Amino acid sequence: MKFYQTIIDAMKKNGMLMALIGVVILFQVLLIATGKGVLLTPANISNIIVQNSYVVILATGMLLCILTGGNIDLSVGAVVCVIGAVAGTLIVNMGVNIYVSIALCLFLGIAIGAWQGFWIAYVGIPPFIVTLAGFLYWRGVALLILDGLTIAPFPSNYLNMFTSFIPASKDVLITPEEAFFIKSVTIAIGAIICLLFLAYLIKDRITKIRKGYDADSLFATISRFVLISGGVMYVIWLLANHKGIPIVLVILGVIVLGYSYFTNKMVPGRHFYALGGNAKATRMSGIDTKKIMFFAYTNMGFLAAVAGLVVAGRFNSANPTAGTLYELDAIGACFIGGASAYGGTGTVGGSVVGAMFMGVLNNGMSYLGLDANWQKTVKGLVVLAAVVFDVLSKRNSKSK
Repeated sequence: MKFYQTIIDAMKKNGMLMALIGVVILFQVLLIATGKGVLLTPANISNIIVQNSYVVILATGMLLCILTGGNIDLSVGAVVCVIGAVAGTLIVNMGVNIYVSIALCLFLGIAIGAWQGFWIAYVGIPPFIVTLAGFLYWRGVALLILDGLTIAPFPSNYLNMFTSFIPASKDVLITPEEAFFIKSVTIAIGAIICLLFLAYLIKDRITKIRKGYDADSLFATISRFVLISGGVMYVIWLLANHKGIPIVLVILGVIVLGYSYFTNKMVPGRHFYALGGNAKATRMSGIDTKKIMFFAYTNMGFLAAVAGLVVAGRFNSANPTAGTLYELDAIGACFIGGASAYGGTGTVGGSVVGAMFMGVLNNGMSYLGLDANWQKTVKGLVVLAAVVFDVLSKRNSKSK
């Protein structure tokens, strides 16, 4: 009985991950049954990761905004477009060094975020209004820079920073020896990741027991390691049979791990949850809530700049339509991943799962030949369902 209860508790704790696995299995079965292909192919998994990289980056920043009290940033798609336009102008048109250009673009993103954060945090204008204005004028700035034209192509050394693979250096595998080398290195990297995860689980469990905190049972810890490591190694195996690990996945890993540590283990990160949970109590405890709000939107500008550089590299161009509706993808990923519409609840990992859920949904519906209009309808209903579930859960918990 205890064994089954442990499994049920684990499934409840990782409900969105279970939903992601469920939708993957659903599309795999549907595609095979209809004869329209297979979802879990090496090339397709690699494409899903690369295509949804911007969603993961933006959702990580959007989560911090949502944690402050259900606030959002509607301007991130326009900022992505501005950064792409500036990068294209500097690198392609003016021939500026790519590293200098990237640094300038990141600084511009921080400046844009700080500008919007100032009005929100220190002047007291609602985030919805400030970022809605940004949605309009940053898009206008991008159109002015581009003059309605597309800037392309970017130099190969810039593209390699965002579109290449580890350890593959070429688009086409030439020899069986090269294929074997790529598989070996990729699988070795996956094994190292699993060992590091095991070390983290052991250290975390020992620390909790030593300090007298509630810790998961040994069975639950082992099960968690086996399931997550199995999933990681399966994805790694698929990537190893393609071109290896995409560089953009490394970038995503650094961002996700860094922000997960910040929100879970650092005091400033925990302040976001405190602010979203009870803003008045947070202020009375002496925490500078204005600084938290300012940081949330400044950070959002920085991550929007990172996403803009990644998108420019992926499409090998800077065009006026870049970033269109990206903000909705990021917001949707956060809410699907378990972030609360009221703030104070949500994790970086959940946002990543939400982003991958939307990516699999898009990819699966496209393979099935579902009309683009129906795809938008389905995504909208999924986001609504996630928020309704959150609201009803909060209401039920308050009534008990």
